[in-house]
Amino acid sequence: MRMFKKVMTLAVSAAFMCGLASCSKNPVADPSASSASAQTEKSLVVTEKETTETSETEKDSKFGKALVVYFSCTGNTKDVALKIANEVGCGTYEIVPSKAYTTDDLNYNNKKSRATREQNDKNARPEIEGTVDLSSYDTIFLGYPIWFAKAPRILCTFVEGQNFEGKKIIPFCTSGSSIIGSSATELAELAQNKGRWISGTRFGANVKSTDVAQWIAVVEGEI
Repeated sequence: MRMFKKVMTLAVSAAFMCGLASCSKNPVADPSASSASAQTEKSLVVTEKETTETSETEKDSKFGKALVVYFSCTGNTKDVALKIANEVGCGTYEIVPSKAYTTDDLNYNNKKSRATREQNDKNARPEIEGTVDLSSYDTIFLGYPIWFAKAPRILCTFVEGQNFEGKKIIPFCTSGSSIIGSSATELAELAQNKGRWISGTRFGANVKSTDVAQWIAVVEGEI
């Protein structure tokens, strides 16, 4: 009888140890590991700010590797710039002033406002926050609003600090009524006429993606 009990005890112990071994092959998920995974996934979410950074995805087109560079205070030029980037399949870079423009700065009816004073001074060169390396790009779309029939002086700061040699530069502007006029020609001169400057265009209010797509098709056919 004692021998039988001893055998049964050993059998139960063996079965218990096998059960533990089986469980060890399917461990319960570690809560900390799950949290770390969620944190990693969260870090991959693209924020609104990051959408203005350059992208490595471009369409197979005559533009090659392209970048949309723009300056925008009220959001109109930014809206067009993002539509162009979406159509071409490229990234964007926003020209950001070191000192942001306020509503009072943009009061064109005030002869002493910042924008008015800058536009009346051909030597004004507002400082830009940050830099961008254009060396690897083939085509630059350059966007800006029209201030007093010209590109804002901060565009002068930008083009004078870049080397457009061997690149295609395609300007575009936004305004309520003013045409692009000689603004692009003046920027080309400040860039020492380096690169190939393509004729630009003006976009008004409420620009549709179809309008941008039609313009892109025309430009692509000209280069």
